[in-house]
Amino acid sequence: MTNGTATTELDSALEKHRTELTGYCYRMLGSSFEAEDAVQDTLVRAWRSYEKFEGRSSLRSWLYRIATNVCLDMLSAGNKRARPMDLTEATPLARAALSPRPDHTWLEPMPDARVLPSTADPAEAAVAKESVRLAFMAALQQLPPKQRAVLILREVLAWRASEVAELLGTSVASVNSALQRARATLAERAERADRGDGAAVSDPLDEEQQKLLERYVAAFEGYDMTALTALLHEDAVMTMPPFDLWLAGPADITGFMTTLGAACAGSRLRRVEANGLPAFAHYKPDPEAGGFAPWAVQVLEISDGRITGFHCFLDTKRWFPLFDLPLRLEAEAD
Repeated sequence: MTNGTATTELDSALEKHRTELTGYCYRMLGSSFEAEDAVQDTLVRAWRSYEKFEGRSSLRSWLYRIATNVCLDMLSAGNKRARPMDLTEATPLARAALSPRPDHTWLEPMPDARVLPSTADPAEAAVAKESVRLAFMAALQQLPPKQRAVLILREVLAWRASEVAELLGTSVASVNSALQRARATLAERAERADRGDGAAVSDPLDEEQQKLLERYVAAFEGYDMTALTALLHEDAVMTMPPFDLWLAGPADITGFMTTLGAACAGSRLRRVEANGLPAFAHYKPDPEAGGFAPWAVQVLEISDGRITGFHCFLDTKRWFPLFDLPLRLEAEAD
């Protein structure tokens, strides 16, 4: 076998793991772009040190060990990604102001295709989707980094405690203790939460949920606040990173949309897949150039036949290329 052939085969072997590694790093870091950087670093390190890989573990386990070390190094600064409701109280509409915070503050959205490997097992697919939903991702960010790694490896990826212990260079007892503490933290957080977290979204969406989304698109594109109010849960929340403002309840949400958000009247929505949840690319009218300009990636949380979360990620120069979305819609696209 020639060196060129060996290199090609190694590249192919490493690349097969990119999607699942990206999902792991995304859960660890809470950032789409940092996750992709971490995976690239992991694959480069693996390629460079492959001659030292002695095959005592599988290639996959070895890659996860490298990825874990990369993520732990990146998390050493102690930054925790968050959602607006993790940082401040809800703002009444009368006091609503758009105050941005730095990009590194926020939990970021992620296209499903970049983090959810194909699987023929429906149960495995459902767990994978649930574990990238915004509420679960936000909860993960509250855990210390090593507890986060243990929880993801044990609960999401279904590794054995002995495998996790070997990966982290620790004991099975230490892994079990970390998992117990992580579960307790998540349980306490769930008890404190008083908002729906979208956990009732089925996979795939059932007929009722599909119809709810169809009504949502019609209400939003028609900017029909009466129709939209009927779709929102009484405890629904709206967030708009990079702004730390968040609104609670249909009255404040629709009130914002008809005042500070009035320029979004006449918008167009295009379906995308993000965080295991229903999502849309939002284009608003462009009065200067005509057609529609990108405005947000919307990620919706649904529970009990209503929309409980309406999360608008506004940094379109970052998000639309990540989702392979066009940076403009022409008027005739309607």
